Amino acid sequence: MRSLTAQWVANAVGGVLVADVDAVVTSVVKDSRDAVEGSLYVAFVGEQVDGHDFVGKATAAGATLALVSRTVEGPHIVVDDVTAALGALARVYLAALRHESDLTVIGITGSNGKTSTKDILAQVLPHVVAPVGSYNNEIGLPLTVLAAGPDTRHLVLEMGASAPGDLAYLTAIAPLDIAVVLMVGSAHAGGYSSMEALAEEKATLLDGVVPGGVGILNADDELVAAMAGRAPRTVTFGFGEADVAGVDRRVESGRARFSVRGAEVALSLIGDHHASNALASVAVALECGMSAADAAVAVSAAVPVSPHRMSLIERADGVRILDDAYNASPESMRAAFRALKGVADGGRTWAVIGEMLEMGEASIAAHDFLGEDAVRLGIHHLVVVGTGARPAFISAVREGSWGDEAAFVATIDDARQLLAGRVAVGDTVLVKGSHGTGLWRLADQLIEENS
Repeated sequence: MRSLTAQWVANAVGGVLVADVDAVVTSVVKDSRDAVEGSLYVAFVGEQVDGHDFVGKATAAGATLALVSRTVEGPHIVVDDVTAALGALARVYLAALRHESDLTVIGITGSNGKTSTKDILAQVLPHVVAPVGSYNNEIGLPLTVLAAGPDTRHLVLEMGASAPGDLAYLTAIAPLDIAVVLMVGSAHAGGYSSMEALAEEKATLLDGVVPGGVGILNADDELVAAMAGRAPRTVTFGFGEADVAGVDRRVESGRARFSVRGAEVALSLIGDHHASNALASVAVALECGMSAADAAVAVSAAVPVSPHRMSLIERADGVRILDDAYNASPESMRAAFRALKGVADGGRTWAVIGEMLEMGEASIAAHDFLGEDAVRLGIHHLVVVGTGARPAFISAVREGSWGDEAAFVATIDDARQLLAGRVAVGDTVLVKGSHGTGLWRLADQLIEENS
């Protein structure tokens, strides 16, 4: 981030500067524990915590200014809405940065794959700034924008949508040079009236492309392919007919391989589903001026960056934990089951799954399908955690799993106790569920055991 004066920040957000200081802001944080010398501390009011109560701690740690919605001690800027003010600051800052530097802004959306694709591009593109973890909403995206500086050449933004209008708001903050739409799936389906309505929300990303910019679309997804022409220019990617076409797709030891424009991509990432994310990344790299050969090498070398994203850990006792517990949808669950089978290489498999949240009226049917899929795929043991996911257990039993092959437990602690007595050397354990279920804590616990 380039240095900003307190008055510049106040003008950008339309707030009142309450301080007689020449404060200089060199970073923006939302957690007082992250504050350092020169930080602007943004005080959000949450359901459980009021950030205004921590302004003093942020100031003591070196923060020179606070963005607040009520008067506090120390230098601060008062606004009506802190979240809206943060978005305004990011919008004005990015406009200034574009004027001063050669910057390409890339936005990624899709029901699945956003974070993985973002993480790949963060390792492929030079002089890049990308979100930490899954910063893809009205708070995370502005913070990512504000992390860019004069030396940034590629700004990669993950753009999530839980309700109509979300993407329009985000692209108003950060208009895009390159907009990537990966897929339209069931994630966040509860916030929309139909898959078509969800597709229309995803398509609004393309309305945020600047003149001369490009929309990069997944030709393998009919709903995404239908968005062609919505951006000033369209480039498609896919494993059929596409502008950037992947060929000879195959899976070896749970990892995808394919060729694109004569260059071989051999992913380090686990799961065949990453092939599409990787091909999208190649398409972006080509638009940014890289050769197919260089892009293929860089994409092949990409490793998991964000936590709980298809990370394979082998413990000292010979048990392997496949941690994909950050989030879950029907599509990503199916992909994770197949990745589990691939990396197990014939060994015994365990799928420990929690509820897929935000599924709305489709929740029962979606979980019901998971149990059937696990049994038909030949996963040896299915452990279903929590009442919301229970239909997966019921359907697994109905499909033909019995005895100790399928189990239902109410809590994470119950799941841990069950596994502790039965998992053995050579087993591979998948842990996956929506973030709100907290199942990622079980993944952490399992990894720490015998590590």
